[in-house]
Amino acid sequence: MKTVLVLTLAASVAVGACGTTASDVPNTSLHPENGTAGAARPATALLYRDVTIPDGTSLPLILTSSVASDTSAIEDAVSAELTRPIAVDGREVLPAGTRLAGVVTAADSSGRVKGRARVAFQFTSLSVGNTHYDVRTAQLSHVASATKSEDATKIGIGAGAGAVIGGILGGKDGAAKGAAVGGGAGTGVVLATKGKEVRLAPGADATTQLTAPLTVRVRRS
Repeated sequence: MKTVLVLTLAASVAVGACGTTASDVPNTSLHPENGTAGAARPATALLYRDVTIPDGTSLPLILTSSVASDTSAIEDAVSAELTRPIAVDGREVLPAGTRLAGVVTAADSSGRVKGRARVAFQFTSLSVGNTHYDVRTAQLSHVASATKSEDATKIGIGAGAGAVIGGILGGKDGAAKGAAVGGGAGTGVVLATKGKEVRLAPGADATTQLTAPLTVRVRRS
């Protein structure tokens, strides 16, 4: 009798094990990493969507770092931030305060005769919170204002003044050069004094535009 009872219980356990349904075990098909067909979308895909900002879009920026023709060097870091949001199809995709980082691409201090001072830079990355994107923007170039009218005034002061200023800057040799240059005119003053530099402090306008589309991830509303 006991033997029959034990056999009956064993058979019941075996049947119960065979009768386990799919709903009783984890559904691994819900996880995309398992590579199964019909995988559910990740939670992030449900919360966020990708939006492309077209090239040519203006980025209103102000500098948050300084650049100058006489102190900056090529590849020095430059930073700025958006002064207002950027929207696509009427929906904000980049908030005001979005940070951009870039580098100085040219820095030429003013020469005594050749050209005018210039500093140029462009932005290469953009950050929204802890998310970073590579970005391509137009180069911004700032050139010192022309001093032709000032130079004309200096040249008109005469050889005597040219010799005086030349002497102050370069001693006796400087005085001789100041008087000699320009055939008696005061051109020595122009040669002896440097022109204006280009200096941009934090808060200076740095508005630029995208030169390639930028795709960013934004939260679904």
